[in-house]
Amino acid sequence: MCGIVGILGKEDVAHDIVDALRRLEYRGYDSAGVATIVERGLQRRRAEGKLRNLEARLVEVPLGGKAGIGHTRWATHGKPTETNAHPHMSARVSVVHNGIIENFRELRDEMVAAGCQFESETDTETIVHLITHYLDAGKSHLEAVQETLQRLTGAFALGIIFADDDDLMIAARQGSPLAIGHGTGEVYLGSDAIALAPFTNKITYLDEGDYAVLRRETVEIYDRDGVRVERPKVQAVAGALTVDKGNHRHFMHKEIHEQPEVVSHTLAHYIDMSTHQVAIPDLGLDLAKVDRVTISACGTAYYAGLVAKYWIERYARVPVEIDVASEMRYREAPLADNGLAVFVSQSGETADTLATLRYCKENGQRIASIVNVRSSTIARESDAIMPILAGPEIGVASTKAFTCQLSALACLAIALGKARGQIDEALEQELVGALTEMPRHISSVVRTEADYLPLATELSKARDILYLGRGMSFPIAMEGALKLKEISYIHAEGYAAGELKHGPIALIDEKVPVIVIAPKDALFEKTISNMQEVAARGGRIVLVSDAPPEAFGAEVMHQVVMPTVHPFVSPIVSAIPIQLIAYHTAVFMGTDVDQPRNLAKSVTVE
Repeated sequence: MCGIVGILGKEDVAHDIVDALRRLEYRGYDSAGVATIVERGLQRRRAEGKLRNLEARLVEVPLGGKAGIGHTRWATHGKPTETNAHPHMSARVSVVHNGIIENFRELRDEMVAAGCQFESETDTETIVHLITHYLDAGKSHLEAVQETLQRLTGAFALGIIFADDDDLMIAARQGSPLAIGHGTGEVYLGSDAIALAPFTNKITYLDEGDYAVLRRETVEIYDRDGVRVERPKVQAVAGALTVDKGNHRHFMHKEIHEQPEVVSHTLAHYIDMSTHQVAIPDLGLDLAKVDRVTISACGTAYYAGLVAKYWIERYARVPVEIDVASEMRYREAPLADNGLAVFVSQSGETADTLATLRYCKENGQRIASIVNVRSSTIARESDAIMPILAGPEIGVASTKAFTCQLSALACLAIALGKARGQIDEALEQELVGALTEMPRHISSVVRTEADYLPLATELSKARDILYLGRGMSFPIAMEGALKLKEISYIHAEGYAAGELKHGPIALIDEKVPVIVIAPKDALFEKTISNMQEVAARGGRIVLVSDAPPEAFGAEVMHQVVMPTVHPFVSPIVSAIPIQLIAYHTAVFMGTDVDQPRNLAKSVTVE
């Protein structure tokens, strides 16, 4: 969620920390700050809003120091003010923190009773006072942190520096990711390896419960029991140029245009192009004996899972249970023996998805994850991973990760169908052929981008918009509504078209645009009947379809013309126009497309 950067360097580090934080802007944030160790002790600069405000502050009041920590904060406890911005500090210690300390009120009351004065509303400041309390009691730096960690309940990633030692930083991870970067006579800390790419490509990821003592020449890592451990040093894949927008106005725009290429990469990973056969990684169980598939995810990844439910049940004839991760583990769902649990996450760090993964693992499920970051926590805790190969996705509203998730899930559905004897060679060739043609069709949709500008102008005037779809188009309708509300802030809802007369039709009038996703498939006529019900009540219809105008039976405000594709891949291709609709509407309205308000790219707290 938030961004952490720490550097023990050879020169002043404040500006390098800010530059590294800029690489984490895609996570979403509402304030930023940096603290360093100087001769006079700890110093910090903080600012509300974007990093440019912090940079301006550093120009006004420069900050020296060869050791420091920085943070971009997404507000949880307390408003997004400078006072609540990280780093938090006392005279002896400064802390940056991702996550939520669940028992902070109890700890805060204890510290107030001991005479501590709090200046912020945050849970993080409690950590500062606890560490300071143990230091004042004569504990060493490490002992003070160890004592503090034992008191904390919740999820956290911590970067800690001390006023009296500029060759020491302590990091700790529980529920939120942290990576250590190794340099020559320098060491780095980041909540994402991408932040450290300009400095080093040698990375060590902390495991759950780990804490580490960082010095410029040494790194010591301990597990949750305090036992010294070795974690592998890996080569980071994030290069220094991976977050360049190129000639695009926004990262989201760039990522929409990258989809033909990245979907091709994903498909090439799971399809033998010479034989047109699917070959997914060994999931560690006999797919022919899978009795039930459980899918769990959040947000856009959940909608990808919903499409996969249609595919797997139709083509593999395996029952699929799908739930949003934040609900599934709390209802304590019974899980079948010999079950496959599939978790979908762009970042691989989504807190609710990770917690549900652990619940399924404890209940005997085989765990497969579909992730964009192979080194992520979800990937590391899975029995098998199916990477989506989308490359870094910076825009908060997911685009290319979604279509790559769908591509990987489509291959999983085919593999299950083959193993269970539901898909023969001829059908496999048909379905794989449709998949391999898909990048070309995606490209053809992207090339019609100019056609979306007049539509975006009209939609920007609306306060409410409905999306309708049937079958596999229903999850795409919900994803379309999510995209629009995420970045344009227009209220939008996605419904199953057959549910229209069960309530939503009451909202229809001439002020409410209705976007209907209706590929010309077996359900087309039923969807068009619902569209006619909308037209009869004055609704303004936007039709996303490959059908000719004479098939509509009603006047439409705008048709988004789609290429005719195999029904199997229709939901993937249909995802492109709903992304373009949302993007151009938001651009016309002047919102912050890449970093919409109140949202974060990687949600590492519940």
